[in-house]
Amino acid sequence: MRDDRAGEASPLTERETEVLRLASSDAHAREIAAELFLSVGTVRNRFSSAVGKLHARTLVDAVRIAERQGCL
Repeated sequence: MRDDRAGEASPLTERETEVLRLASSDAHAREIAAELFLSVGTVRNRFSSAVGKLHARTLVDAVRIAERQGCL
Protein backbone atom coordinates (compact mmCIF):
# COMPACT_ATOMS: atom_id res chain seq x y z
CA MET A 1 0.00 0.00 0.00
CA ARG A 2 1.38 3.38 -0.98
CA ASP A 3 1.05 6.64 0.88
CA ASP A 4 -0.91 9.51 -0.71
CA ARG A 5 2.37 11.43 -0.95
CA ALA A 6 3.91 8.92 -3.39
CA GLY A 7 3.66 11.41 -6.27
CA GLU A 8 5.47 14.17 -4.39
CA ALA A 9 9.19 14.80 -4.43
CA SER A 10 11.13 12.81 -1.88
CA PRO A 11 12.13 14.68 1.29
CA LEU A 12 15.38 12.69 1.28
CA THR A 13 18.66 13.63 -0.35
CA GLU A 14 20.24 11.29 -2.85
CA ARG A 15 22.75 10.06 -0.23
CA GLU A 16 20.04 9.50 2.40
CA THR A 17 18.11 7.47 -0.14
CA GLU A 18 21.22 5.44 -1.00
CA VAL A 19 22.01 4.59 2.62
CA LEU A 20 18.38 3.64 3.33
CA ARG A 21 18.27 1.46 0.22
CA LEU A 22 21.41 -0.36 1.32
CA ALA A 23 20.12 -0.62 4.90
CA SER A 24 16.92 -2.18 3.57
CA SER A 25 19.03 -5.01 2.17
CA ASP A 26 20.40 -5.70 5.68
CA ALA A 27 23.75 -3.98 5.12
CA HIS A 28 25.45 -2.66 8.26
CA ALA A 29 26.75 0.90 8.59
CA ARG A 30 30.34 -0.27 8.08
CA GLU A 31 29.42 -2.09 4.85
CA ILE A 32 27.46 0.90 3.57
CA ALA A 33 30.35 3.22 4.40
CA ALA A 34 32.78 1.05 2.43
CA GLU A 35 30.45 0.79 -0.55
CA LEU A 36 29.78 4.53 -0.74
CA PHE A 37 33.29 5.65 0.28
CA LEU A 38 32.00 7.41 3.40
CA SER A 39 32.97 7.23 7.04
CA VAL A 40 30.81 5.16 9.37
CA GLY A 41 29.94 8.37 11.24
CA THR A 42 28.67 9.97 8.03
CA VAL A 43 26.50 6.96 7.31
CA ARG A 44 25.04 7.15 10.81
CA ASN A 45 24.38 10.87 10.31
CA ARG A 46 22.55 10.11 7.06
CA PHE A 47 20.48 7.47 8.88
CA SER A 48 19.60 9.97 11.59
CA SER A 49 18.69 12.67 9.09
CA ALA A 50 16.46 10.30 7.09
CA VAL A 51 14.72 9.08 10.26
CA GLY A 52 13.99 12.68 11.23
CA LYS A 53 12.78 13.77 7.80
CA LEU A 54 10.43 10.79 7.58
CA HIS A 55 9.17 11.31 11.16
CA ALA A 56 10.13 7.73 11.94
CA ARG A 57 11.06 6.32 15.35
CA THR A 58 13.72 3.91 14.15
CA LEU A 59 15.78 3.12 11.09
CA VAL A 60 13.52 0.15 10.36
CA ASP A 61 10.50 2.47 10.44
CA ALA A 62 12.29 4.92 8.15
CA VAL A 63 12.95 2.18 5.59
CA ARG A 64 9.32 1.06 5.76
CA ILE A 65 8.01 4.62 5.38
CA ALA A 66 10.38 5.40 2.50
CA GLU A 67 9.31 2.25 0.68
CA ARG A 68 5.64 3.05 1.23
CA GLN A 69 6.15 6.60 -0.06
CA GLY A 70 7.99 5.36 -3.13
CA CYS A 71 11.31 6.95 -2.10
CA LEU A 72 13.22 3.66 -2.34
